[in-house]
Amino acid sequence: MASTIKVNNIQNQCGANIANKCGTTITLGASGDTITLACGASQTGFGRTGTVDWDTTAKTAGFTAVSGNGYFVNTTSGAITATLPATPSAGDIVAIADYAGTAATNNITIARNGSNINGSASDQLINKNNSGITLVYVDGTQGWKGTETSNLNDIETQPEYIVATGGTVTCCGDYKIHTFTSPGTFCVSAVGNPLGSISVDYLVVAGGGGAAGAHNVVKAGGGGAGGYRESSGAASGCYSRSPLGACVAALPVTAQGYPITVGAGGAGVTFPSPDTNSENASKGSNSVFNTITSTGGGQSGTYSNSGGQPGGSGGGRGTWSTPGAANTGSGNTPPVTPSQGFPGGCSSPYPTPGAGGGGGATVAGGVASPTTGGAGGAGATTSISGTPTSYAGGGGGGGTTTKGPGGTGGGGTGGRNNPATPTAAEAYGTSGTANTGGGGGGASSAAGSPTNHGDGGSGGSGIVIIRYKYQ
Repeated sequence: MASTIKVNNIQNQCGANIANKCGTTITLGASGDTITLACGASQTGFGRTGTVDWDTTAKTAGFTAVSGNGYFVNTTSGAITATLPATPSAGDIVAIADYAGTAATNNITIARNGSNINGSASDQLINKNNSGITLVYVDGTQGWKGTETSNLNDIETQPEYIVATGGTVTCCGDYKIHTFTSPGTFCVSAVGNPLGSISVDYLVVAGGGGAAGAHNVVKAGGGGAGGYRESSGAASGCYSRSPLGACVAALPVTAQGYPITVGAGGAGVTFPSPDTNSENASKGSNSVFNTITSTGGGQSGTYSNSGGQPGGSGGGRGTWSTPGAANTGSGNTPPVTPSQGFPGGCSSPYPTPGAGGGGGATVAGGVASPTTGGAGGAGATTSISGTPTSYAGGGGGGGTTTKGPGGTGGGGTGGRNNPATPTAAEAYGTSGTANTGGGGGGASSAAGSPTNHGDGGSGGSGIVIIRYKYQ
């Protein structure tokens, strides 16, 4: 006769229940306990939960899977075959997952080992990066059925955005704009992701070139505009920009500080009294952000140094007693692609000369006529700041009766030697507009005594603007 034990509770030596029956509910183990089947023992009636025990040592060569286990497979060095168990039983379960995100290049083959997979007598492939599958054996007809699949590319990632400080910060819709009118640091504290933002658009304009002074019948050329460089705007709202940035990609950034250099405008010439040989102006200074350097505008020429000088845009040529004795300043020096500026303009023939205009970002400096100074070359217009604004116009050249106009984008106006208004102020060139990179206007000289003179305008300082999506 079989023995029978009738009891509602079984307790351990500490008095905690390890088996308990209450009504129709039977509880095994106490809180915090682990229930383990002995090695070789099996269970029936509970069913599987659809999970596996994962082997966290990645497989780097072919292997045969064991039911109840999950495997990470590293195909960095080549394709690998995972073979399913032979003679499986209903409820057997195996999981396979790509370990290194290389399954698209080196596939994982799941060998069926005599059983169907999803009703087909064919091996299966994992050929998408970061994919995985869980297989449960059902019966001889369907064989192993895929119950769970995954691919990280199918999981929707939330957008993340660049976070940064520095300069004067404004917003335009979903885009943040950092404007630097003086040196500073663009500090990136967080980098986003491709669904948000990872790159910044930019405008980098150097300081404009200063213009020379003039005396007697001499006329001074206009200063060249500071170099103008910009990206296309595609990364931050497709704002309007000049043709110069049409094919230029935005810059990716990392979490660090980026020093910003905003170039000063080159000094124009202010004559002492009495006149001395101090007609040479100064070149503009460079502006820099990250890998982008815009070169300062070239200074203009006059009587003792009539050749305009090279730079982002070149300085205009001043007058000279021998036509052709000096050249205009070349633009885009040193060369970059797209061009950062254009050359200065030529003066008209002596003895009734006007001086050439300074080069601008999109147009060369104008050629002078006997009475009119050459116009400054036109700059470029962009709305990276949220408002359409022109930058990097060349300075106008000095004229006899008519001033050379400054180029759009902050170029200064040239002076003129007009007998009707023989004042020094009339002969002065005006300075380029601050934070546009405009070149200084070239001087003429007041009518009358050879000691009469005109002062050249200084170049306008540069600017750096950075824009990105922030929400």
